[in-house]
Amino acid sequence: MSVLARIAVVAASCLMFSVTAFADVNSGPKVGEKVAKLKVVVTTGDDAGKEVEVAERRKDKPTIVVFVQAERWDRPMARYLRTLDQELVKNRTDVRLVAVWLTDDVEKSKEYLPRAQQSLKLDQTDWCVFVGDKNGPPEWTINVDAHLTTVLISENQIDATIGYRSLNETDVPEVMKKLKPKK
Repeated sequence: MSVLARIAVVAASCLMFSVTAFADVNSGPKVGEKVAKLKVVVTTGDDAGKEVEVAERRKDKPTIVVFVQAERWDRPMARYLRTLDQELVKNRTDVRLVAVWLTDDVEKSKEYLPRAQQSLKLDQTDWCVFVGDKNGPPEWTINVDAHLTTVLISENQIDATIGYRSLNETDVPEVMKKLKPKK
């Protein structure tokens, strides 16, 4: 095999590996399941400092719950949340976005999230922290390999889940397409 052919094989292998390394992963509850309980502490807005149960609070209203692995938080994720929030403000004011931090340092996250809100200025997003195992509530089956998991909910049922190893604002149209139409 010539040197150029070997280089081409190595380059192709590297490209295939990099695409696989950042592909979506299975994460979140199964589509069609009833929404499991999710107790979180709200860190911004009128309910800051209160523990709430998301499913009970939102009932049948359409909701997007985003589970963020706190140690994986980065600017592309912030752009994803900001763009998703802006799309909801423009097109789906009936949908609430609930960003849930998964961390082993709850107190640090409670301090950080109001600053993140101040920076990103999201209008339709509740910033929350899950108090419990940093892998999230077991009933929600969050895959630790997913840096961020998006769960779409309506009528107290799971409509879609998307687990990301890597994401940014270009992933928002996929989420918007998966939202059930407004009634």
